[in-house]
Amino acid sequence: MRILIANANTTEAITEACVTAARSAAAPGTTIIGATPAFGPRVISTRAENAIAGHALLDTLAAHAGQVEAVILAVSHDTALEAARQLMPCPVVGMTEAACLTACMLGGRFAILTLGDATMYEELVARHGLSARCGAVHGIPATPQDTLRDPARVQAMLVEAIEALSSRADSVVLAGAVLAGMDRILQPRAKLPLLDGIGCAVKLAETLVGMKLPRPSAGSYAPPKGRDAIGLSVPLAALLRGE
Repeated sequence: MRILIANANTTEAITEACVTAARSAAAPGTTIIGATPAFGPRVISTRAENAIAGHALLDTLAAHAGQVEAVILAVSHDTALEAARQLMPCPVVGMTEAACLTACMLGGRFAILTLGDATMYEELVARHGLSARCGAVHGIPATPQDTLRDPARVQAMLVEAIEALSSRADSVVLAGAVLAGMDRILQPRAKLPLLDGIGCAVKLAETLVGMKLPRPSAGSYAPPKGRDAIGLSVPLAALLRGE
């Protein structure tokens, strides 16, 4: 089984962190392939960057269509998830949705812990229909760049925040592609189960591939056919035409 770990940021170090976390979670026989977009924001932090990254991500996925059995969006905003599911001929799993759904099976409420402003994550939880199960969404005053430069400092801040969330949740989702694999590092210092979106997404992707479910041929997620566009890459334009 081949699973594509598709970053939507253009920072290669984030792709590498996600690939490493995915390989740690993957079952024997699962091959993990990493991909970084050729254009777009270095790190997504704004709505504008997220929209730009959506095009870059779909372009990256189109180049791998038919070559992998599943796709994991290695971007904590689950960027372009709905569009990717419609376009790609294989299961597509968003890392934050995967972690939140897994958290629902661990207890009544979960919390999301991220870097910086958490507003977009509150909206993401609502789009996934999980607001009633989310006890808190909290961002620490640090950036993805801080995490790469001074991981020990950011880890200490995360541990302190996890302690504060223990009265409001039964598990904590670490939201941020740059935090991939951080659950294993911090779990010995945390009182609540910590969930890494990449690890959760790998296990769910493996399950979906194993179920061998067909693609929908009707409804809003049916693949597009006969759609014309200009200025797109050849692979992406082909997917829009249904080729």
